[in-house]
Amino acid sequence: MRKTLVIILGSHAVGKMTVGQELAKITGLRLFHNHMSIELSRKLFAPNEKEEFNSLNRAIRQKVFDLFATRDLPGLIFTYMCAFDEQEELDYLTGLIELFESNGAKCCVVELCADFDVRLVRNKSENRLLYKESKRNLDWSEAEMRSTSEKYRLNSYEGEELPFKNYMKLDNTNIAPDEVAKMIKTYFAIEG
Repeated sequence: MRKTLVIILGSHAVGKMTVGQELAKITGLRLFHNHMSIELSRKLFAPNEKEEFNSLNRAIRQKVFDLFATRDLPGLIFTYMCAFDEQEELDYLTGLIELFESNGAKCCVVELCADFDVRLVRNKSENRLLYKESKRNLDWSEAEMRSTSEKYRLNSYEGEELPFKNYMKLDNTNIAPDEVAKMIKTYFAIEG
């Protein structure tokens, strides 16, 4: 099996982690959803210790990426909420892709989008709250969804030129996560 990196992008509660879980089941790739590093960093640093939080969060992610890119490990699924209007965000993702590609990996980027009202419902889902402790305060979580969505552009424009060779955008408002995973696997011809 060729090493594969799948990056799943999208806004809050669009289903990145849940789709990633389903994709891991049918491909054998391992899931590293963005909250795995966020939740550990939150447990160690107070809200006012942002520099330390960010430093640890970045270090955890970079170590995971380095290990999966350079070792004989199965591929990786990484979920990420990208601010498409911030060049440094796109640079971060292209740097990650370059790391994996330089080690012979196939890299694929999936962007999920869904209606805001559907995402508000998904924000309260049992699966989300199980794996994302910081989202369990639903009032805070919903307010954070709204404020971040107003501050950043969390989905690409239709037809926008993006720096990704292997890319697909999918509206998963009315598609079950396991079906989305099958679509991703088929579109990119991911082994497994």
